[in-house]
Amino acid sequence: MATNGHANGSKPLVPLPRLTSDEVKRLRTSTGKPNQGVAAKADIETLKGKDWNSHKPIATKDWTDEVTFESMTRGASRIKKAAQYISLDGMISLGGGLPAPDYFPFEDCTFKAPPFGGPFDEEHTRKSGTEIRYGKHDMDTGESAYDIATAYNYGQGHGSVQLLRFLLEHMMQVHNPPYRNWQTTMSIGTTSAVEMCLRMFHRPNMYILSEEYTFGTTVEAAKAMGIRTYPVAVDDEGLLPSSLDTVLTNWDPAANNGASRPFILYTVPTGQNPTGCMWGHERRRQIYAVAQKHDILIIEDEPYFFLQMDPYDRTGRAPPAPSTTAEYLSSLIPSLLSIDTDGRVLRLDSFSKVIAPGARIGWVTGPDNLIERIQRHSDVGTQSPSGFSQLALFKLLEEHWGHEGYLHWLMHIRSEYTRRRNVLLDACHEFLPKDLVDWKNPMAGMFQWLRVRWRKHPQAEELGLTEIEERLFLRAVEHRALLIRGSIFRADMGASGPGEEMFFRATYAAAPGEMIREAVRRFGVAVREEFGVRDVDGGEEGREGFVEASSAAEGVAFPEEEVPVDVKVEGANGHA
Repeated sequence: MATNGHANGSKPLVPLPRLTSDEVKRLRTSTGKPNQGVAAKADIETLKGKDWNSHKPIATKDWTDEVTFESMTRGASRIKKAAQYISLDGMISLGGGLPAPDYFPFEDCTFKAPPFGGPFDEEHTRKSGTEIRYGKHDMDTGESAYDIATAYNYGQGHGSVQLLRFLLEHMMQVHNPPYRNWQTTMSIGTTSAVEMCLRMFHRPNMYILSEEYTFGTTVEAAKAMGIRTYPVAVDDEGLLPSSLDTVLTNWDPAANNGASRPFILYTVPTGQNPTGCMWGHERRRQIYAVAQKHDILIIEDEPYFFLQMDPYDRTGRAPPAPSTTAEYLSSLIPSLLSIDTDGRVLRLDSFSKVIAPGARIGWVTGPDNLIERIQRHSDVGTQSPSGFSQLALFKLLEEHWGHEGYLHWLMHIRSEYTRRRNVLLDACHEFLPKDLVDWKNPMAGMFQWLRVRWRKHPQAEELGLTEIEERLFLRAVEHRALLIRGSIFRADMGASGPGEEMFFRATYAAAPGEMIREAVRRFGVAVREEFGVRDVDGGEEGREGFVEASSAAEGVAFPEEEVPVDVKVEGANGHA
């Protein structure tokens, strides 16, 4: 195993102070104007601001022994290396095959966006939002630092310098990694980024670690590479440090098909998909300490980080939401990246949950030696994130909202999803039979994890968990309420049987409030019908016990063409 490489010895795992908006502005002034031409190569250390990071220690953790030969032999694109000379004064390029912008059939584009600071609602934006225009040659005319001629051409694997600069500053404002040699590179979304991270390390007969219920697309991507996922136990807060430590301490290759002890933990600490759990600050410190003890790498997948919420209060007496961006940032539980002193966290971020999944832009932040490997992979794989998306996001985030405006937008999104979560939880209290279904209130993200007490089914012993889960799923579909079976999120993909508990995942992201209420009511009816409860009206009162499930199910017709035997839901960034 590679050396441990603690950057600052016994210093406590406490995040460094975040950069303020004013400090971000001073950082921009100190770094000057970067090269921003076609396929420009970013000087990331300069964009970060050497004076703003030079006081930090260097993270000395070396992952070379774990990186595959395939990844280590990926060199820089030789054609793209030549692009650094295009911007030299007087240069006439007959080198790279960059199509002439004259033949791009886009002269200018316009979109309408909410104004700085809001209001952000759709109706106000439609009627009086700010029109944002960008043209083909805005850089030549001095109207903008980014234009169609540049964005719609080929680019670097790390993305455009213009948008990457904004993201680096954003990372310093929100997370401020505590070591000097961190970097960020763009991706085409989290799903692609996870695949690249795993491919850096994959080898035959390998395990990674994750929560016992986890994001299914990651499990499937790993499986395609011959990587199996080993489940780690969780509690109401999320992944258990004690369970993680026990798994790693007691790992027995003989009991795991000869596989070596895992050295990668894949996790979604905030608003975990599918359970909705969120690690507190102390839990994050404990998990990181276990990672240090056993020298493992953490892939911190955080699309829901900014959707951290106040506790649900059915009486409506919840504390007021943050009123300023400073209060909002202070309210966020610090990330693993913000306490990573060693260089053992690869953090994945995305615009998919806070702007739009179709943008297909995310970014990865971590130690420079691993970020370089991802950049090399992108250069000869995905080439570069979409220039259409990069330019639109640059105009919105950099030129229209700025960092402060983007934080106001994130506060708005947090508030909206908190409201939707509350609608769903109100509906759960009103419509679900609590002797058959229970739940924990999500503190972040987009998902509600419902536990169904399947052993109370009158035919539990005869049918078993898997059959009852399928029957309940189809019965809910018959009532036109679609929730996702919990079993499909199992980290071991059913290798150890169906598990001991039955869960269904609901989301409060996809439907408006009244439809959320109605869907929960319909699911409550389906539960009562399947379990043979006489009251099937969907209310809390009047339950008189059970009747035979077989008789309760009589006359229920599942339309052969309308009801799927299996349902796969894939979101644009994979985090459906």
